[in-house]
Amino acid sequence: MPALRSLRSLTLAFLAAFFVAVALTGFATHRAMQRAIVELVDKRIAALADGVISASPPGNVAAITSRIAALSRDRDTADVGFALTDANGRWLGGNVHPARSLPIGFSSLAREARIAGLSTGRALVRDAGGGLRLTTIAETDPIDEEGAARGRLYLFGFALIVAIVVAGAVVFVSLVSRRIGEVRETALAIIDGDMRRRLPVDPSGDAFAEQAATFNRMLDRIADLMAEISNVSNDIAHDMRTPLARLRSRLALIAGRREAAALQDEIAETLAQCDALLAMFNAALRIAEVEGGDRRAGFTRLDLGGLVAEFGEMMAPVAAESGHLLVVGDCDRADIDGDRQLLSQALINLVENALCHTPAGTTITLSVCSGNSHVRLTVRDDGPGIPAAQQATALRRFGRLEPSRHARGHGLGLPLVQAIAGLHRGRLDLEQARPGLRAVLTIARVA
Repeated sequence: MPALRSLRSLTLAFLAAFFVAVALTGFATHRAMQRAIVELVDKRIAALADGVISASPPGNVAAITSRIAALSRDRDTADVGFALTDANGRWLGGNVHPARSLPIGFSSLAREARIAGLSTGRALVRDAGGGLRLTTIAETDPIDEEGAARGRLYLFGFALIVAIVVAGAVVFVSLVSRRIGEVRETALAIIDGDMRRRLPVDPSGDAFAEQAATFNRMLDRIADLMAEISNVSNDIAHDMRTPLARLRSRLALIAGRREAAALQDEIAETLAQCDALLAMFNAALRIAEVEGGDRRAGFTRLDLGGLVAEFGEMMAPVAAESGHLLVVGDCDRADIDGDRQLLSQALINLVENALCHTPAGTTITLSVCSGNSHVRLTVRDDGPGIPAAQQATALRRFGRLEPSRHARGHGLGLPLVQAIAGLHRGRLDLEQARPGLRAVLTIARVA
């Protein structure tokens, strides 16, 4: 049996269990009613049979038939049938004439007994002495079509219960689905960068309203914490970038002096380190800017396939200078809503990452594949690749793998690409190309 995990499956399972319970309850009620009627009728015909036999001498046909006639005229027993037969089953008297002989004791009758006015009933056959048998018959359905009327009453009553429960389940599922939809839409908006989005709170103050208010307070707290972290990071980056810029400018002035000629190599190395630090702080600020989501307001319609093809032609000579081969593969036309400048930055980072961490002679291939709902931009190389266990580290800010710790860079290139992908409602995945690495940027396509 599949796990009941969705609201729909839980509701259907509940309704199925309820229908089974209602059906079993209705059947049990009907059977209990039938048994009660049969027991009452059996007690009645047993009492009447005892009255006939006890008031007549054993084996006296005249006395027994006389007693039967008297009871047949009585208003309280006029609906009861009596039949007196001999040992061979020959009818000797009474007010009914069964079409077949009946066994000793209690038995049930139906229309096939061919007794006038009887649809269903019970019969009791007793020994009346001298080989005589007294058959006493009473209806279990004294009113015409009583069983059908009772069945319609059961059907209407239980159908009304089922209708009320189904209507309640539909209303409940609709209400819960709407609330879940509100939570999902709010979560998607926050994922897209709208940290101010909150759940609507019903003024009625019911349980759902309390849940929404609690959820909103949690989001407020998360937003405050994220803002504090972002502000600290941005303040550090800004505060560090300014003195670093001044330090670099001062070093550049010192390098121009005549007495610094003997220290040119050391000064040049120090300037390079200052440039690397400034680039790192700029990248951190850039990531913070992208993750803020404000750039989405400037999105325009663009062809990602055309952008990649144009970028590949421009970067091919740059790759050739380091001994790499940059190839533009299949680039389908792919219309998306995006920021051309940021997407170009993502391409630069992905290609530079491949150029920096693969040996000369490596082939780097750019391609764009357009699907029904998403576009896949792929940058593939046939270099050493990244082990699957270390791919998460490569995507982490300042994440540097052991082989690349002495190479240029600061570990913010791929995180910036990941932030750009998130801004475009997409994602960045690193995959094994065997050989090499495949970086896949997936972006939602314009409908």
